[in-house]
Amino acid sequence: MKALITGGAGFIGSHLTERLLASGAEVVALDCFTDYYARAIKEANIATLRTHPRYRLVESTIADADLDALLDGVTHVFHLAAQAGVRKSWGRDFQVYTTLNIDATQRLLEACVGRPIHRFFYASSSSVYGDDVTLPMREEVPLKPVSPYGVTKLAAEQLCYLYFVNHGVPTVSVRYFTVYGPRQRPDMGFHRFMKAIQAGQPLTLYGDGLQTRDFTYVADAAAATHAACVQGVPGQVYNVGGGSRVSVREVFAMLGHVTGRPVLIDQQPPQKGDMRDTYADTTRARADLGFAPSVTLEEGLRAMWAWMEATNR
Repeated sequence: MKALITGGAGFIGSHLTERLLASGAEVVALDCFTDYYARAIKEANIATLRTHPRYRLVESTIADADLDALLDGVTHVFHLAAQAGVRKSWGRDFQVYTTLNIDATQRLLEACVGRPIHRFFYASSSSVYGDDVTLPMREEVPLKPVSPYGVTKLAAEQLCYLYFVNHGVPTVSVRYFTVYGPRQRPDMGFHRFMKAIQAGQPLTLYGDGLQTRDFTYVADAAAATHAACVQGVPGQVYNVGGGSRVSVREVFAMLGHVTGRPVLIDQQPPQKGDMRDTYADTTRARADLGFAPSVTLEEGLRAMWAWMEATNR
């Protein structure tokens, strides 16, 4: 395998890179080090990768990259690059999301037309489902995202399908459900919660705390991503969830148990675009990809807390 990973210096991208290198693959990582969060965090993610003989980092946006050169000899494309964040996707910032999530995806897909690529993997999100859906969420239900971010992820997912149907690009999409673990972005929930616990500050709770999420440990997400790009059915979409559907209030209690520290709560009104519940039906991923989550929520939180403490994050 020769893999091109967009967003290769990010949270999931760096874990995926380590997995692919360990399997013997050659990896070209493309990342533009967007200012969404501090560059130093991404640099730390890939610090040990830079000296690997089968690893190469290219710093560029997809829009500015020489894709013909980057795709030369590539057998598998892992498209993880995106502008993240539900709450920031409203208003004037929406154009950033359309540029980085939709336009960039179309340009990369167009560059893959006619190339002998084994798979084109797209990292989608449970945000595409919205709230008007029966739990657990199945891939074939009608999709009604409730955030601009979710709209852009769904649009890019649809682009992948139409390039498969019309141009034969062997696209496979995975809808991640709340991925967490070491290297999680600083804007994401568990990172913010643990940072607050370290500082003895209250944890911000939006809404009543009874909303639920299906939490997925990053190593399980990376394993599913690898499997999807090797044996996923072209044109197909897969849910990847950790099987740990837990309320936010239950998470806070577990964090207190894992960290051994008091958990204070600052309750705030609900945020626009936040989904009420997520819960993945992973039947299709189990059948086609052999996917089965291996890390429990408590195990994953302990690993993430150990990382937070060791790195002073």
